[in-house]
Amino acid sequence: MLVAAFVTEYGDMALEQLDGEEASFERLHESVQSLPFLSAKKLVVLRDPGKQKKFAEQINDVLADIAETNDVIIVESKLDKRLTYYKTLKKQTDFREFAELDIKGLARWAKVYAEQQGGRLAPGDATLLIDRIGPNQEALQHEIDKLLAYDPMITPESIILLTELLPQSTVFELLDAAFNGNAKRAAQLYEEQRALKVEPLAITAMLAWQLHMLALVKAGGTRTADDIARAAKLSPFAVRKSQQVTRRLTVERLRRLIRDLVTLDTKLKTTAVDADAALQLFLLKI
Repeated sequence: MLVAAFVTEYGDMALEQLDGEEASFERLHESVQSLPFLSAKKLVVLRDPGKQKKFAEQINDVLADIAETNDVIIVESKLDKRLTYYKTLKKQTDFREFAELDIKGLARWAKVYAEQQGGRLAPGDATLLIDRIGPNQEALQHEIDKLLAYDPMITPESIILLTELLPQSTVFELLDAAFNGNAKRAAQLYEEQRALKVEPLAITAMLAWQLHMLALVKAGGTRTADDIARAAKLSPFAVRKSQQVTRRLTVERLRRLIRDLVTLDTKLKTTAVDADAALQLFLLKI
């Protein structure tokens, strides 16, 4: 939102964005020092620059060298609060910490954002959009912008027409349908995966990840989704969705499913088995 507002006022030429994992320290440092070109101000967005040891160690110098004409946004996906880097940013900058929104919070944000852009997105349609593309807020903003350009009145039809299903999200829905005994829906979702050219071994790998996540969430017991997410280094959004499934799962059943998937994975990799039939049978057994 800050970037969009800046670009609206000063134009694209006034924006410089750098990936901290790809750009050198010298390039990052130079970007905050250099004056704007054909503009009164410049906005520099640095993503995860703290992953570079030199940048983190010299953060005081970097902050001191920012040109008066420049605004700088440092975006860190993860920060170790024990490090001097974190303490320096918190003390010397307009430090803001944003917790990951859950699906309801994202849906509310998406609705408001669409309205701010002069469009309309119903709460239920916002949830549909999140289910299709995942909970990444930046990606969600881009998709809403695209949908609004097509039609300011965003509908389920335009969402399905203009967005692509996120394979990982669909695999979770696939498992959820199987756990709920909805064989027809599970078969439909499996066919959607194959239509997206997701290979059986890739689906098996994603099923393994989902079962792994379910096991971690189940082991969390009565702990909150946020506590489990922090301990297991998972997305709170994914943990909450997993909790809806684990409430209906016993530990023994989960163990059995994991053992069966390991057996299936071995067969797919070592024998001439019909992969699609074997995977669909596994889902039916759930």
